[in-house]
Amino acid sequence: MTVLSRLTPPFAPGTVWLVGAGPGDPGMLTIHALNALAKADVIVYDALVDPAVLSFAREGASLEFAGKRGGKPSAVQRDICERLIQLAREGKRVLRLKGGDPFIFGRGGEEALALSGAGIPFRIIPGVSSGLASLAIHGVPATMRKTNHAVILATGHPAPDAEIEWVSLARTGAPIVLYMAVSNLPSIVQGLMEGGLSGDTPALAVHGATTSKESIVEGTLATLPRLAEDGLIRSPAIVAIGAIAAFRSAIANHLLEFGSEAAQ
Repeated sequence: MTVLSRLTPPFAPGTVWLVGAGPGDPGMLTIHALNALAKADVIVYDALVDPAVLSFAREGASLEFAGKRGGKPSAVQRDICERLIQLAREGKRVLRLKGGDPFIFGRGGEEALALSGAGIPFRIIPGVSSGLASLAIHGVPATMRKTNHAVILATGHPAPDAEIEWVSLARTGAPIVLYMAVSNLPSIVQGLMEGGLSGDTPALAVHGATTSKESIVEGTLATLPRLAEDGLIRSPAIVAIGAIAAFRSAIANHLLEFGSEAAQ
């Protein structure tokens, strides 16, 4: 019996595991996620799952892409849910692999409801949240005792029938961490400034965190739209707005870059 097998539950045929793949680097996979990759018959994965993560799939496993990218032809969520149900009913070990954590803007809850409604046994394996990890590796804490005792996680791409009250969020005074927001930064920034946030509020954006495509841009709330327009902030990116975004400059001189040792 392998170490992974001793530490993790069995992956039974006819079941689905909803698994978070973390921010990108396979070193941030959980042991449960590695075990699922090693045992799954079919892996239904999203666009934000790094290819390096998929390299841990067992030989012979079937890989099915089901990613969604803004402005591009994408899989329909209903079809994804139906596919998971179909594969499980065929007796497959089904791994639904999502970037970050499946329950933080990953629509894992919708898939869990669909599986439960169809009577399909499933397991949920949390992952390292891309939003928090993208900041942490660059020395940006989500909370700081002297600056904030709360943090807001928000999507910049809400459902078609939903609207986010950016004015109200700004008035809380809590730092805001944005997912999927690059294309909507002008309207988001306008709403936050209408809610009282100063244009000088520190801001920071991380693209492709922990991967070879990673880049980081620092600015202010007011400069975010122009940085995106100039291509300096690219999707997918995590954007932090608030006092926490300024913390990186205080420790940057001694902060080891993520993956710097591996690159040497």
